[in-house]
Amino acid sequence: MPSPRRTPLALALMALAGLLNACVGLGAGDIPYATLDARYATPRSQFADLPDGLRLHYRDQGRRDGPVLVMVHGFSASLEAWEPWVTRLSADYRIITLDLPGHGLTEAPASYRPSIDGYADLADALAGRLGVTSYVIVGNSMGGAVAWDDALRHASHVRGLVLVDAAGWPGDHTGRPPPLVFGLMRSAPGRAVLRHIDTRPMATSGLKSAYVDHTLVTPALIDRYVDFSRAPGHRDLLLRIQTRSATPVTAATFRAIATPTLVLHGEADALIPLADGKAFAAAIPGARLVTYPGVGHVPMEQIPDRSAADLQIFLTGLPR
Repeated sequence: MPSPRRTPLALALMALAGLLNACVGLGAGDIPYATLDARYATPRSQFADLPDGLRLHYRDQGRRDGPVLVMVHGFSASLEAWEPWVTRLSADYRIITLDLPGHGLTEAPASYRPSIDGYADLADALAGRLGVTSYVIVGNSMGGAVAWDDALRHASHVRGLVLVDAAGWPGDHTGRPPPLVFGLMRSAPGRAVLRHIDTRPMATSGLKSAYVDHTLVTPALIDRYVDFSRAPGHRDLLLRIQTRSATPVTAATFRAIATPTLVLHGEADALIPLADGKAFAAAIPGARLVTYPGVGHVPMEQIPDRSAADLQIFLTGLPR
């Protein structure tokens, strides 16, 4: 029987996977959670044992009686991404940040099935566990998709929605070459490659693309991203995330959002185009759009003062 035809890309990835499988010893093995906890947990870190075998890492910071913000990070990031805003806003707001399963210090069993819908339910459940029934949901990148999904799924709990370079707009991006990591994720051989390689060079390149200001891409930042990717089971979970909502998403989906909405977007974002931010703002009734020239994918880290000030203006104007 003739062997099945494979595309040149698939063949190249298979060859690369074979080469890289011989190089697993180059620092790509798992790092135990105990080591990661000792390295990255802080006195503000808390852990919750949840159904489905989750040990969720979160922080609950700021003014205890202040309006509540729940902040959700992007793909392969962690709650650390929000610390610049936490520093600037915690005098006035109670801020809950969490590591999604497959990220940061959160532990998840191999049976866990990560998805946008599941992440939205998890963010809402954490708020409820902490006694919060009304909050503003804030999300960056993939976390932006979680945030707007949460605003649709748990509308009675969400009093405000903030999308920061958010993912999930259903437009056609076929003309944009994907970052290498996402190109690899689209094929089985590519996913095999990602399970075994030392991701530091790829992480360094991706972070420089995201941050735009390369001085922010410090060795400590790269170490954190790489270390978290090597937590037991994280690479498999990252490669299995269902990044689309279970319900088909169209432009009409966003017209159903009745929550006051702020859209922040870096004009130099190389990962999610500015056109998507504009599309979100146009589709969500009454949404306000703020864009940042020369800023990339993570305004809360690249320009924390200005972006936090814009967020605070929006928050101050929300009905109590």
